[in-house]
Amino acid sequence: MVTKVTKARTGQPTLEEVAALAGVGRGTVSRVINNSPRVKDTTRHLVEQAIAQLGYIPNRAARALAGSRTDAVALVIPETEKRFFAEPYFSDIVHGVGDALADTDLQLLLTLVRTENERQRFLQYARARRIDGVLLVSVHGDDPLPDLLAGMELPTVLSGRRSGDESVSYVDSDNVGGARAAVRHLAESGRRTIGTITGPLDMYVAQCRLRGYEEAVRAAPGSGGRGPDGLLVAHGDFTEESGRRAMAELLAREPDLDAVFAASDVMAVGALHTLRALGRRVPEDVAVVGFDDSPISRHTDPQLTTVRQPVEEMGRTMARVLLETLNDSSAAWQHVVLRTELVRRASG
Repeated sequence: MVTKVTKARTGQPTLEEVAALAGVGRGTVSRVINNSPRVKDTTRHLVEQAIAQLGYIPNRAARALAGSRTDAVALVIPETEKRFFAEPYFSDIVHGVGDALADTDLQLLLTLVRTENERQRFLQYARARRIDGVLLVSVHGDDPLPDLLAGMELPTVLSGRRSGDESVSYVDSDNVGGARAAVRHLAESGRRTIGTITGPLDMYVAQCRLRGYEEAVRAAPGSGGRGPDGLLVAHGDFTEESGRRAMAELLAREPDLDAVFAASDVMAVGALHTLRALGRRVPEDVAVVGFDDSPISRHTDPQLTTVRQPVEEMGRTMARVLLETLNDSSAAWQHVVLRTELVRRASG
């Protein structure tokens, strides 16, 4: 039953007055306003009656104050501006996240964390509860941010993961399967000396794409290079320049190389530049396959065969998982792996 408030009131009704009229605590009113599922139907009805009787109109500022909500989430990318603007992956993630949050009241804050000082500043910002949750992209294996945010009980979702034992919620793609399909395609096309350009191996995504390459080479007798176990590996860091250098290294080690799988489209572009500079025809002399199916893959000469991962869908799914966690803090961690697909074009 809603109790009657006899005290005279002037101005707009307050959250406390709604709570007093409904006979509940201030936090309960906040949960009703924020549509929390952790409120009994009878209690929700009492609060809604009190809101209607008083003419209380919750606004964003009041909701944030009442429920310790800021109506803001941070998209954190621990990379340099150069890499952020050079790689289409990041813009696709931002687009997907923004699309998923478009119909909500949440403000998206983009944050680059490039140094230890910037990490500490962001952690102070997070500890002050100026954000409701975090979307963390491009995670390296030694990055302490996921565990530190989990220790704050701040809802966090990763794009990718730090290891196969990741406990924090994440959205990833099938990196092993995608790389395996790419190299199997090269082997089935008659290529016999297949090298790879890896991403930075302190990132699980790069480890997985290397593993897919290794599995496919070992499953196709006679298709590998002349390194240990038939493998021919050069290391990159997902940048175009590293693709150029790694391609030159592979050719210096194995002049008869006739195919390369690059662990990103951007590195594949670098490999194409090196092959052209050295007079190698693509795909006649050397076939090239990338990974991501970013827009750049359709503008190379020849157009790039690549592995499509649904990056925008990854961004949308990350936002959806975070929204579910914000609405139910007791929800279990979610681990989502999306399918990849080989896209055949002219480079291999």
